[in-house]
Amino acid sequence: MNIVVLVKLVPDTYSERKLSDTDHTLDRDSADAVLDEINERAVEEALQLKEAHGGEVTALCVGPDRAVDAVRKALQMGADKAVHVSDAALHGSDVITTAKVLAKAVGTIDGVDLVIAGNEASDGRAGAVPAILAELLGLPQLTHANKVTVEGDTITVERATDDGVLHLQATLPALVSVSEKINEPRYPSFKGIMAAKKKPITTLTVADLGLDPAGVGLSGAWTAVLEAAPKPPRTAGERVEDNGDGGTKIAEYLVGQKLI
Repeated sequence: MNIVVLVKLVPDTYSERKLSDTDHTLDRDSADAVLDEINERAVEEALQLKEAHGGEVTALCVGPDRAVDAVRKALQMGADKAVHVSDAALHGSDVITTAKVLAKAVGTIDGVDLVIAGNEASDGRAGAVPAILAELLGLPQLTHANKVTVEGDTITVERATDDGVLHLQATLPALVSVSEKINEPRYPSFKGIMAAKKKPITTLTVADLGLDPAGVGLSGAWTAVLEAAPKPPRTAGERVEDNGDGGTKIAEYLVGQKLI
């Protein structure tokens, strides 16, 4: 089974995150960066399927030069090789452009049976890239998976809903996005870390993918942030002294806030 797993380097949730002053995009250099946790689970699921059915796992990342750390972590976990799309023209790309770039990159990999992604990245939280990518690739999409099984060329996933468990099934090739409940990702072993240094990483540019630089990045985005301001500091709460009319004062406050 030839599996492609999408990975992304994101600002650590424990770091202070902010937008750049120039174009209001995420200032990625101002925060520590890590492989997104949901992508660790996607990599783990790909490795488990490889161990059960054989084949190869390719980690695929779109991001600046430092994003190579994401694919290195995937290689250390056990992925066989990686593709890193890195180009300054991609700065500010929205989810549609990102999916288009990913689709082109997936097309450079021969015989893909399965694409695995996380449900959503922790930096943007759009949660739309897997669905858009599946549409562009012409693949059935099985999203929000809590469990994945493959038998022959049939893939089945379980998705938890408010009403119970939903079972989705498709014929390979397909695209799956996983939830945070799918598994517990493994830690890279010392052997895996050393082996990763010899695994191939292919670096591609927008030109390599046959894309027009004018159609990607901020210039190709369908939306733009025109203005941004820091969140105002939290103010002190209003204290109510109960002199026998505390309930009335609270009710009046809630009415003033249009809560009741």
